[in-house]
Amino acid sequence: MSKVSYYTAEGLKKLKDELEHLKAVERPKASQAIADARDKGDLSENAEYDAAKEAQGLLEMKISKMEEVVANARLIDESQLDTSKVLVLSTVKIKNQVNGMEMKYTLVAESEADLKTGKISVTSPIGKGLLGKKVGEIAEVKVPNGTMNFEILEITRD
Repeated sequence: MSKVSYYTAEGLKKLKDELEHLKAVERPKASQAIADARDKGDLSENAEYDAAKEAQGLLEMKISKMEEVVANARLIDESQLDTSKVLVLSTVKIKNQVNGMEMKYTLVAESEADLKTGKISVTSPIGKGLLGKKVGEIAEVKVPNGTMNFEILEITRD
């Protein structure tokens, strides 16, 4: 059973570009490496040939997995998002109830998560805890060292 994943237009383009790079650039490189190794003589004792064949196999497996992800990818229509509660692509301003620290995160698909840019996965503990909450509610987030409480201060769509 294949898993449907949701992407922003930017995230889906990045995924398709990476797949195209693997097919157009990396695949020919792998074929050339096999041809170069084959030209070096006896294949029964040619470690370079074996390594090139193995690398090609791994590349083909990666391409196959990415093709499956792209085939099951769904584009999120950002204009239809509801800002009354936290959903995928919501930008949420939260306040830690213990230390009063405020943070702002955008909830995205797992493959688009990047903490440096404030994008967290909806499948992360914080992402799961925030989903479905409304402004003013407290999200109880289970983390390895216990439970953290975050107050939802603001929900926007950036």
